[in-house]
Amino acid sequence: MGLEDKLTLEKFEEACEAVSKVTLDTTLIYSDYFSERTGGKVYLKPENRQRTGAYKVRGAYYKISTLSKEERDRGLITASAGNHAQGVAYAAKQFGAKAVIVMPTTTPLIKVNRTKALGAEVVLYGDVYDEACDHAYKLAEEHGYTFIHPFDDPDVATGQGTIAMEIIKDLPLVDIILVPVGGGGLATGVSTLMKMLRPNAKVYAVEPEGAACLKASLEAGEVVTLPQINTIADGTAVKTPGTQIFPYLQKNLDGVITVPDSDLVVSFLDMVENHKMIVENSGLLTVAALKQLDCKGKKVVSILSGGNMDVITMSSVVQQGLIMRDRIFTVSVLLPDKPGELHRVSGIIAEVGGNVIKLEHNQFVSINRNAAVELRITLEAFGTEHKNQIIKALSDAGYAVRQAAVSI
Repeated sequence: MGLEDKLTLEKFEEACEAVSKVTLDTTLIYSDYFSERTGGKVYLKPENRQRTGAYKVRGAYYKISTLSKEERDRGLITASAGNHAQGVAYAAKQFGAKAVIVMPTTTPLIKVNRTKALGAEVVLYGDVYDEACDHAYKLAEEHGYTFIHPFDDPDVATGQGTIAMEIIKDLPLVDIILVPVGGGGLATGVSTLMKMLRPNAKVYAVEPEGAACLKASLEAGEVVTLPQINTIADGTAVKTPGTQIFPYLQKNLDGVITVPDSDLVVSFLDMVENHKMIVENSGLLTVAALKQLDCKGKKVVSILSGGNMDVITMSSVVQQGLIMRDRIFTVSVLLPDKPGELHRVSGIIAEVGGNVIKLEHNQFVSINRNAAVELRITLEAFGTEHKNQIIKALSDAGYAVRQAAVSI
């Protein structure tokens, strides 16, 4: 079978009808904030608002709908870092089928608990998706389960591609679509359907720098496996892209953009502050990639693939984002150990609008305490300019000031 025989327009239309039974409306959201920053017209496709918190329910449901009753009755199994797990668990429940999900031990707790809550049996195995997947194949062979691959399956990719149909319905003249990529199922479905319906539109895959397996594979001209991966984007932490779908990616993608983890941290703050939405790190890839594109005068859609993020990760990302944007910082101030100095320092900070979060007083920084003691001050500021204003005010008052590692 050729490429055109597996992902056909007829199958995409069939998938759209099927997934409409289980998906919620994720109409495009126009972003004033990102449009102003990029000079284009930026729209968000909020798949984080699906019932399972991610787009993965599309591919899972469509794939399971194509199975025979005998295949479903044997029980279903898959491997996933979380979003596909919930998609399969939810879809299996709709069909009354047993679901076993193998998840990496590093999977956020919220994804594990939500998968269990949907009635699936969860097996934690391996540090990364690839190890969990190998174990899932072994269990499938041992127990006769039907394996539902999270991305390397044309039917799964077809289900994911229904997103493109909805984008075109909302924005017929879209110029650019940005798609998060781990193994490549979503990128395969979206890029293939877009080239059928709007061939002049550009589709770019976006992956984390620390897990750029698709970029490496496209450069090599064949599927390659990365020796190791390291990224906070757990949903796209994949060492090897899908072999079955790789030819579609080669043919239909217009390029791959890689994003450092630090940009995901900042993008999380952007999304929370400007759109009041929680989007997981993998879903933020397409937002972080905007600054790497020439968007001026273009209609751009960033697919927000999911929003399943546990509170601990969320708090860590917020804290790091505030530090990176100089909205929280720590300075070391040397001052004489005599009455009134602390009051004077706090007065200077108050005058320029700084807010003290934490104080640490160290009398042993110098042999001569009368000459100098150290005061470490952790403060809130409005950003880099305000931070520099606070430091300058302290320096102008005659204090020796240096920036220190943030202490919270």
